Amino acid sequence: MAPIGRTAAARGTRAALAAAVLLPLTVAGSATAASAATAPHAAPQAAPHAAPLSAPAQKKLPEGLYGTADPEFDGVWRQSLAILAQRTQDLRPAPAAVGFLTGQQCADGGFAAYRADVAEPCDAAAEDTNATAAAVQALSAAGGERKAVDKGVAWLKKIQNEDGGWGFNPGGPTDANSTAVVVGALAAVGEEPAKTAADGGSPYDALAALQLGCDAKKAERGAYAYQPEDDGALFPNDYATAAAVLAGTGNGLGAGLAEKGAGGGKDEPVEAGACTDDPSPAQAADAGAAYLAQKLAAGDGHLPMMTGEGPDHNATAVAVLALAAGGHGSAAREPYGWLERDKSTLAWSKENPAALATLILAAAAVDADPGAFAGDTDLVARLNATGPQPTAAEPAADTAAEEESPDDGGPGVAVWSLLAVGLAAGAGIGLLASARRKRRG
Repeated sequence: MAPIGRTAAARGTRAALAAAVLLPLTVAGSATAASAATAPHAAPQAAPHAAPLSAPAQKKLPEGLYGTADPEFDGVWRQSLAILAQRTQDLRPAPAAVGFLTGQQCADGGFAAYRADVAEPCDAAAEDTNATAAAVQALSAAGGERKAVDKGVAWLKKIQNEDGGWGFNPGGPTDANSTAVVVGALAAVGEEPAKTAADGGSPYDALAALQLGCDAKKAERGAYAYQPEDDGALFPNDYATAAAVLAGTGNGLGAGLAEKGAGGGKDEPVEAGACTDDPSPAQAADAGAAYLAQKLAAGDGHLPMMTGEGPDHNATAVAVLALAAGGHGSAAREPYGWLERDKSTLAWSKENPAALATLILAAAAVDADPGAFAGDTDLVARLNATGPQPTAAEPAADTAAEEESPDDGGPGVAVWSLLAVGLAAGAGIGLLASARRKRRG
């Protein structure tokens, strides 16, 4: 029986601000909705009350970028996922695609959500861990960008919080989602997350403090909160749990690029854990997997949106990755099967590189064919059609330690990046407060 982590448990109202993967968003236009729904910390956008007299001019998108939606909040994230998904299919990313990503890097090694003007220096406060960790994973998988990867990892280590975790922006309070994606970046480059410590605290210590333990309700034990409430209480968050479970297995978004299916093809049953005061990362991940399995079963194979209004395709797909990476093959195939069966999955992912990439990563994790999703849909072709075409070849050897990586004074991030976080926070708290009232009503 896998032990369940410590910590007090109580329902709360803390917003899980990482949209990726977390918040259901109200947006104007399907393309924008798809992009925002899969971008970390994307800012919710409200549909206009009245149609404008004339449509605003379309922004010129940079060469090499995947997707046509505004990249202000998710450019680096969706680009990184696209490259990771291509690598699981033994595709070599187009030079323009990799060039776009390396061109987004700030002089100090970090990344912001999107670099609008490459000639402007970065606002250090607007750089974020989610974009940086995703980019590190993608560039490591692409190969040939060792210097950019090393700079990104160094930046992440530099801003690690004292408790061992990471917040979205430098100095921000630790959250499960950001900590988990950084663990994935460390694992992708061969680092040992457990030994990446700030003042004695490791990423796994930070995640353990966010896991609901033995004093939680039975149905909530093993779940992770995004962040503690102001009073320290923890509120179960399904996406945060999936992300933390994936991190606990020592894997990232590419789940080891799923060479033989995530989890090495293992198919161990998911079991609820016995209580213990100090579980190992693997034991904590197993406890989280048990929570996910029961939530998925209750939802007939999918996880619900945080508001309880409809399915959360993104969180469900990440749960596939987490369960497969933990060696729970059958448990992972259940939600993957739901994604194939649900008719709204293709609408959610239409022309959305981040969503398409997430589905491809999930397919690779369970050794399914993304070229025959739901029978006859080629997810890989759809993803590649949103940007520069990759080639069917292995990437160049990662010998770029001697190469120059972009260092032009740092990429510029429009004030929008920082504003996005504030918007997401305000909207997210409102959404979750509303959801809590509905639960209690």
